[in-house]
Amino acid sequence: MTLTQDLDIWTLILHASVVVKVVMLLLAAVSFMSWMFIFQKWFAIRRAAAQTDKFEREFWSGNDLNALYQGAVNNRHTIGSLERIFEAGFREFAKLRSGQRGADVSDMVDGARRAMRATFQREMDFLERHLAFLASTGSVSPYVGLFGTVWGIMHAFRSLANVQQATLAQVAPGIAEALVATAIGLFAAIPAVVAYNRYSHDIDRLANRFESFMEEFSNILHRQAVR
Repeated sequence: MTLTQDLDIWTLILHASVVVKVVMLLLAAVSFMSWMFIFQKWFAIRRAAAQTDKFEREFWSGNDLNALYQGAVNNRHTIGSLERIFEAGFREFAKLRSGQRGADVSDMVDGARRAMRATFQREMDFLERHLAFLASTGSVSPYVGLFGTVWGIMHAFRSLANVQQATLAQVAPGIAEALVATAIGLFAAIPAVVAYNRYSHDIDRLANRFESFMEEFSNILHRQAVR
């Protein structure tokens, strides 16, 4: 077998030591899961942003709050995060207002705000799901690949222990197959880091929009309560 054939990527993987093969397999599995979560989060965040835009247009167009609430209740399984926050707040406000005649205005608004805050937290937990996996993949994968590389280089040099005179043709395949582990680790880490940073920024923007809406909606409920 020629040196060129020895340095073919698939040949390097097939002839790698058992430990390096395990590292490569682990990194390949992590990379596959990472890409799966990257696409899942992309669709989820894109859908959440579109649903938020749609509901904000409906809300600030002057539609009746009762009509908006009834629409949210009827379509509970298809509405977006912001509409769920609105539904939770308005439901709690209406319950306190009808169930406690003469109740303090601040108590009603605070109850609605607490209900919105609880729903807000659940929605954020859903949007942030799998982000920790992407962060871990981005930070750990290069080191796992480096471990495979170090082990492969050690294995390559150990195989030369009984050789009187080492040549490039004898050393290169072992070192090259070890470096493949680092390459796979970087291939898994780089997209995960880029996706994590982008999605964290997008989710933070959505969180700021949700919080702003909760404050503005609380003021609207306060004005309704004092009428």
